[in-house]
Amino acid sequence: MDKNVLWDLSYGMYVVGSKDDRKVGCIVNTAVQITSDPMTILVSVNHDNYTNKIISKTNKFSLSILGEKTDISLIGTFGYKSSKDIDKYENFETFEIDEMPVLKDSCGVIICEVIDKLETSTHTAFLGKVIDMKKLNNDKPMTYKYYHEVLKGKSPEKAPTFIKEEIINEDKNDNAEKLEEKQTKTVWKCKVCGYEVEMDELPDDFVCPICKKDKSFFEKIEK
Repeated sequence: MDKNVLWDLSYGMYVVGSKDDRKVGCIVNTAVQITSDPMTILVSVNHDNYTNKIISKTNKFSLSILGEKTDISLIGTFGYKSSKDIDKYENFETFEIDEMPVLKDSCGVIICEVIDKLETSTHTAFLGKVIDMKKLNNDKPMTYKYYHEVLKGKSPEKAPTFIKEEIINEDKNDNAEKLEEKQTKTVWKCKVCGYEVEMDELPDDFVCPICKKDKSFFEKIEK
């Protein structure tokens, strides 16, 4: 069974947020409109995300739609750090709609009231009735394909689309002889977020553009 076929489905890049005594949020890639009357949105949030706990408590969430020009450090902050430990919104421009946090650096935002939810083994699928929405700029919405192929980002382990790397490379390993014939290249991979850069050696001041980790967090791999 080729699990890579799942990547042919369409996904985006979003920040789902909520607010209790403070603002919380995390990156999700699964968000879809499922009905038009009433307008209903489904978002999938990992059980381990602190944001999941707050959405379940407040029964409200915001969905900020990220664009291709979105500051890549925003993805690193909301995708690879925990709202339980830090204020993820601290270094980004925000405002509120119906007391829900909105990132100014996004294409648009949808505010939802939770009307139902479905629990899976790893994620909660929240069903939210749309109570407000606002377009913020004309940037092109970022697809998950763009995030992978252009920004060279990887799926966090908490993402519903996460597939272990050994599965992704399964087909390549089936034909070792062809792999040996290929010319190898030096790639440095961030051990935190999976960002990869092709370079013989990393400069001493190199910093990951996604999660902002320094050179010491990169491992050398051959491709």
